[in-house]
Amino acid sequence: MTDYAALKKKVDELSNRVWDVAAIETRVKQMMEKGIPRKKLDPAAMKADKEKILDRVQLRAEEYNFIFKNCAQGTAMALLEEFGLGNMEIIKALTPFPGIGGTGEICGGITGSLIAFGLYFGTDNRLDYEATNKVISISQKFMAYFEDAVGHLYCADIIETVIIGRKLNPGESPAAMVTFSKEKGFEKCGLPPGLGCRLAAGFIIDSMK
Repeated sequence: MTDYAALKKKVDELSNRVWDVAAIETRVKQMMEKGIPRKKLDPAAMKADKEKILDRVQLRAEEYNFIFKNCAQGTAMALLEEFGLGNMEIIKALTPFPGIGGTGEICGGITGSLIAFGLYFGTDNRLDYEATNKVISISQKFMAYFEDAVGHLYCADIIETVIIGRKLNPGESPAAMVTFSKEKGFEKCGLPPGLGCRLAAGFIIDSMK
């Protein structure tokens, strides 16, 4: 069951956080210049350090969301960096995905996570239907967990009930975007990417053998 009191507390913390913009931008610029570093994942070590990893990926998603002003990109960036997946072209491709083109539809905390699932669990064999079905099954389970944690799947609902407290779609007009920014919407909207990344990273680590 969704703990709205805990979500509100987290939103307040994000709203009042002092962001180390220089350090975050330096990290991003390194990946822009050199690419996302490949990693040799050690399942045993990752399982042993699971909580530490989940804390780190949640924080990174919050930070990248704030810097990019884009929940889908922030979510994917944190997961791709943590697990050594993909490239910056994938992050660029996610440019229109917050709320699915700013329409208030599926949250970028979900779409960014699903991109990571495709890269980690998917296969280069487009004819391997069993592998495709496995990714879809994992994705559906993840989305159910996300909805339970955040209360909703859709951007508009999350903004109304968790982030701002009233209906406000920043993608509907320049004026709405200004209002959203003035109310620290980009800071507060680190919550769905952070929780989405934490859940997604947990799914990936738990799958390791």
